[in-house]
Amino acid sequence: MKLATYSADGQTRTGIIVGDSVIDTGIDGTMIDLIRDWNRLKPALEAKAAAGGGVPLSAVKLEAPVQRPGKIFAIGLNYADHIAESKMATPERQVWFTKAQTSVNGPYDLIEIAKGTMTVDYEVELVAIVGQGGKHIAASDASAAIFGYCVGNDVTERMWQHATPQWSLGKSFDTHAPMGPWIVTADEIGDPHTLGLRCFVNGEKRQDSNTEHLVFNVWEQVEHLSVGMTLEPGDILFTGTPGGIGAAMDPRQFLQAGDVVRCEIERIGAIEATMVAEG
Repeated sequence: MKLATYSADGQTRTGIIVGDSVIDTGIDGTMIDLIRDWNRLKPALEAKAAAGGGVPLSAVKLEAPVQRPGKIFAIGLNYADHIAESKMATPERQVWFTKAQTSVNGPYDLIEIAKGTMTVDYEVELVAIVGQGGKHIAASDASAAIFGYCVGNDVTERMWQHATPQWSLGKSFDTHAPMGPWIVTADEIGDPHTLGLRCFVNGEKRQDSNTEHLVFNVWEQVEHLSVGMTLEPGDILFTGTPGGIGAAMDPRQFLQAGDVVRCEIERIGAIEATMVAEG
């Protein structure tokens, strides 16, 4: 099933995507509420999807599927080609950083280049959304902890990222965590380690890889994070980006106002945004 957060007629709702239409779930609350109560709600939502109807997607605005996640974690240096272009050694332990809640952005919303910055970069990533979650989740059990997947762009201000050993500030600028366009539930995806992912800038393909090349796979990521913290419904995991970032090109190619960045993942969909200078 594909599940979205959307706005129409001044209200923000959760919906089921069927073809080119969105069907209101009829649930009061956010996507996090839906995820938390999924086991009870699923049969009725499946029936709604089968019945069809709804309104055209063109008549609504798709928002980030989870607008205010409790936690946003992202893993760095998790594809071999990206590690090589970064001129760094393959990590022996997983390298994690956080992105702020306020960086969350819709799948087609404008992405800001903040005043006084000039090294904004793109990173297409598979995003995993935590379902029931928990703590001390073994890798062998981790698939049951994930609710679904969407497309993400871990937009990064490189000068701020590398100004200190801590990356979170350079990863957390407003609008720098676009995701969507919807969540595809885990049962529909199956194994998330067979998905092609690509990023285009102004139509030029910059990144092209497959999640089979993750250094630490999604299940290992869940196991590692859940040692120290309880993963909760709606938490967001950016699972890593492949090679092809602008900072590694010769000459380096950072994003400029007017550039259009498209990130797509096989069997999920695509997000696309225009870069703009902060007003």
